[in-house]
Amino acid sequence: MQTVELEAILRRARLGEQAALTELHRLFAPRVLGLCRHMLGRVEFAEDASNEIFLRLPQVIESFDGSIPFERWLFKIAGNHCIDLLRKRTREQKLCVQTDVEALPVAISPTSPLNELLHSERVDAVRAAIEKLPPKYRAPLALRYYSDLSYDEIAEQLGMKRPQVATLIFRAKQELRQSLAAYGEEKA
Repeated sequence: MQTVELEAILRRARLGEQAALTELHRLFAPRVLGLCRHMLGRVEFAEDASNEIFLRLPQVIESFDGSIPFERWLFKIAGNHCIDLLRKRTREQKLCVQTDVEALPVAISPTSPLNELLHSERVDAVRAAIEKLPPKYRAPLALRYYSDLSYDEIAEQLGMKRPQVATLIFRAKQELRQSLAAYGEEKA
């Protein structure tokens, strides 16, 4: 979508026009849902969070000032909402992590059934490894690689300093490598 078209939709949405808000939902809901899936772990939680974000959009769209692209602003809103939900779950001691099979985009090359099977096993192994990550690692990892946020933006969203974010992402990648190496040894 061109910037001019999006700006027109945003102007109409700020005025409360339902058709414009519906169009924003159509354009951005799949990616917001994907981010929520990565951060919250379960499809049910992600769907609830995504719906709540878009229900709140008419009230918060006034704060969009255009200093960053709308999509990045919306992802920041979504990320903050998911972080709040994770904090609430942690406080309630009801943290139940489960990654949905569709959580990560998968590109399977249709070269042969064997290659498809091997690729599928690798994707499942990555999903399982991500599922085992503590939320303190999973959240910055999802924000970095799924939302394409910089370390500074992640630090701002999580209320941390940049070096802390870098450390968490580094440790998350280390744990993923170890989990995947252990998975490879089990398969051999």
